[in-house]
Amino acid sequence: MKNRLARVCEVLKREIGVLATRDFDFHGDLITISSVDITPDLKQAHVYISALGSPGASRRALELFEKNRTHLQTELSRRVQIKHTPHLHFHMDESIERGTRVIGIMDELGLLDEPKK
Repeated sequence: MKNRLARVCEVLKREIGVLATRDFDFHGDLITISSVDITPDLKQAHVYISALGSPGASRRALELFEKNRTHLQTELSRRVQIKHTPHLHFHMDESIERGTRVIGIMDELGLLDEPKK
């Protein structure tokens, strides 16, 4: 059963990415669908979005996805054959920003310098 959920998550991730690329304009910002988690009953899907680019890119991308939720769900129902088209919930995935911040702090502390022999 877990393999089936994982496959459905991957299909939804791919299809939402294709639809977003085709239908949305992100004004030069890099927006990616980093992951999708779906409930076992396949009725709710949590879509995690990463945004890199201009200040406010994350907020604008999240607003765009929220505004077009019904369009995305309709298109998904046409493209993905599952019993129920899940209700999409969009969230920002801030792991890239956190990782960048941690690397910056490590660099400031000199922890990323080459070890001396």
